[in-house]
Amino acid sequence: MAWWSRLRGEGPSRSRSESVSDPAASAAHFRHFITSRRGVEAYVEPATNVTATTVVLIAHDGEWTRRAFRSRPEAFDLARGLGIPVYDVNLTGYPARMRAWTARQRRR
Repeated sequence: MAWWSRLRGEGPSRSRSESVSDPAASAAHFRHFITSRRGVEAYVEPATNVTATTVVLIAHDGEWTRRAFRSRPEAFDLARGLGIPVYDVNLTGYPARMRAWTARQRRR
């Protein structure tokens, strides 16, 4: 079984760092998202066993985009540097508009 091989270190494995995007590319993507939408806010999500630290940008209508970062400080620094409000999702949760937008997209 593949999962057993990975546990024993015999098979290929992916680390969280492999899924982290290039910081410059993420910043460019975020700048484009911010300039093309209104009321954008940043939500920093903590790293888990499966994913790296991520930043989710959420527009006024709930549309969102997400990128992974190497560390929590890097994520907060980039979001603050963009000049938009930044929140820790562990403290604030996700805004209802994000869930509503995602639900509308699923119905399409």
